[in-house]
Amino acid sequence: MSSSKNISETVLELYRRRGQMLATAESCTGGLVAGALTDVAGSSDVVERGFVTYSNEAKNQMLGVPMDLIETHGAVSESVARAMAEGAVANSGADVAVAITGVAGPGGGTAEKPVGLVHFATAEAGKATLADHCIFDGDRSAVRTQAVDHALSLLQSRADAS
Repeated sequence: MSSSKNISETVLELYRRRGQMLATAESCTGGLVAGALTDVAGSSDVVERGFVTYSNEAKNQMLGVPMDLIETHGAVSESVARAMAEGAVANSGADVAVAITGVAGPGGGTAEKPVGLVHFATAEAGKATLADHCIFDGDRSAVRTQAVDHALSLLQSRADAS
């Protein structure tokens, strides 16, 4: 995960300079984004917390994602990713959050939501929530690794754009 470490270092430095704290809200990556960030020494001045919300109940209880939103759109959806990111900001002391929800595989995919589909969102207090999605190739580990790298890149892009 050396590319994740390099991106993590860049992201941490960008948000450190901005004086902003980060939170993660993760489902299919199970805390790997928070792990990549906190693998860097000194990350505690930027990383506020990480939420691992693998179940629908956890998304609802920890992040305030409405159950009817999950039931209507499914846990793997843009609307749930947006709600997760916004909930991470609202339920923490963080200024910015990234959220990830997807189908890492090997099972669980459907025609509409194939294995490898991952939805992302970044939220920042007082600014528009941004969303993205990708369909990654490979096995479960490869999908999760690519999702971590993409989430970190989205955090970097958000900081660069501001």
